Amino acid sequence: MRPLPPLLVLGAGVVIVSTASILIRLAQAEGVSSLAIATMRLGIAALVLLPFALRTALPDLGNLRGRTLLLALLAGGMLAIHFWSWIESLQHTSVASSTILVTTNPLWVALAAALLLREKPRSGTLLGIGLSLAGTLVTFVADTKGMDAGRQPLLGNTLALLGAIAASGYLLAGRALRHRLALLPYVVLAYGSAAILLCVALIVTRTPLSGYSTLAWLLMIALALGPQLLGHTAFNYALRHLSAPFVALAILGEPIGSAVLAWMIFDETFGTLQFIGFALLLCGIFLAARGERSG
Repeated sequence: MRPLPPLLVLGAGVVIVSTASILIRLAQAEGVSSLAIATMRLGIAALVLLPFALRTALPDLGNLRGRTLLLALLAGGMLAIHFWSWIESLQHTSVASSTILVTTNPLWVALAAALLLREKPRSGTLLGIGLSLAGTLVTFVADTKGMDAGRQPLLGNTLALLGAIAASGYLLAGRALRHRLALLPYVVLAYGSAAILLCVALIVTRTPLSGYSTLAWLLMIALALGPQLLGHTAFNYALRHLSAPFVALAILGEPIGSAVLAWMIFDETFGTLQFIGFALLLCGIFLAARGERSG
């Protein structure tokens, strides 16, 4: 069988992942809580992958000990925080602001590498950090000026940033784990532990995980199978054939695609100041991602 064209796969991945915020908004409109959406997204994805992991990587999973197990649980905890905070942010701010702010994780990874690992950032990374911080500030200011009544853009944007920082923790823990654990058992362990932690949160907060409409369940299943599994798998496939900076640039199409879909479906628009903030953020994220990946 001939390999799939990497550019086509990458483009499809961007389109698929761009639907995540739309599916989440629609599920929230069906009365599903952000905590339940995050739990089902990760839980369904982990259950789909579990049989493959048990068949091919059972020894790896059975030999987890000590620091490796703690790192896996840490990765799962960060992933749980990432999805809950980002999904919750979509209830309070625009799709465009939420998706762009949550993709700032290359900025936080670069900062963490500089502060914690004493890795001297490259000049391009520093420029990316500066642009991202400026874009974040402009986005916050723009959203406080022009958001719909009933929304809390400051809270939503803060939650999206928390999601980006948590995603950075997940990536850093994963970087350490991937030297000891193959991709499939690592992903299943991270998704599964995150889903279990979110289930605990559901129990503690007495948030229901039943009683939802058929449409709500279909939306959550689509979220797990589409953006979570197919979208990210497409990015990993593309990374085998294309340069990391090019893939990083293409992934920045996700918030753009999400913003276009939100405009078409929810009639969400943004003004000049927001556009400037988004442009600064996208440029900064790309530069930070390129510097972090090539470092």
